[in-house]
Amino acid sequence: MAALSGGEMCVKFMMFAFNLLFWFAGTALLSIGLWLRFDPKTKDLFEGPDSTHVFYTVVYMLIGVGAVIMAVGFLGCCGAIRESPCMLGTFFALLLVLFAIQVAAGIWGFYNQSKVVDDITTFYVQTYNNYKTTGEEALRETLRLIQSGLNCCGPTGNADAAKDTCPQGELLEELMTKSCPDAIEEVFDSKLHIVGGVGIAVGIIMIFGMILSMLLCCAIRKSREIV
Repeated sequence: MAALSGGEMCVKFMMFAFNLLFWFAGTALLSIGLWLRFDPKTKDLFEGPDSTHVFYTVVYMLIGVGAVIMAVGFLGCCGAIRESPCMLGTFFALLLVLFAIQVAAGIWGFYNQSKVVDDITTFYVQTYNNYKTTGEEALRETLRLIQSGLNCCGPTGNADAAKDTCPQGELLEELMTKSCPDAIEEVFDSKLHIVGGVGIAVGIIMIFGMILSMLLCCAIRKSREIV
């Protein structure tokens, strides 16, 4: 069995570095998902009787995708270091599946944007109304989290809001704070192109990883055929 050439060794180490970064990205996604699911300030978004499926779907997707990416990154690192065509082939297949899932999720999100906005708005209004009726601490924390993140106040504006849940600031700033349904719609309208750009960048990175894995796999097979 012949050793890999200098250029092929470069591909090998690029493959390892790529998958190490891929593994760290998966770890970050998994950590964010677990934090959102179990943090006391956010878990009520998923456990309340009126919670919308959008929240826990997104969080469980983060957890699942993060775990899968970690596994794929680890497999790619091992395949590169051990120079295993089998591991590299499996890595390529899994990365191809992830790429297909990402494309499908992007298409679904684009065509269901209005439904997602409506679900989140409905959940917010239900939570707000329930808090106005019951005054529960958990509902107040949920409203504070949403309204602070979106810099909004109440379902129809500051004048009709539960003041103790709204972001605090100067009087003029508070008077100019937008309603939360408007803020939710604005976020989706203004950030959609950013999400799309990130998705395209991630897709390009995945394609790059698949190309590296195939180049390294072919180089390893070729070196083993040389006696």
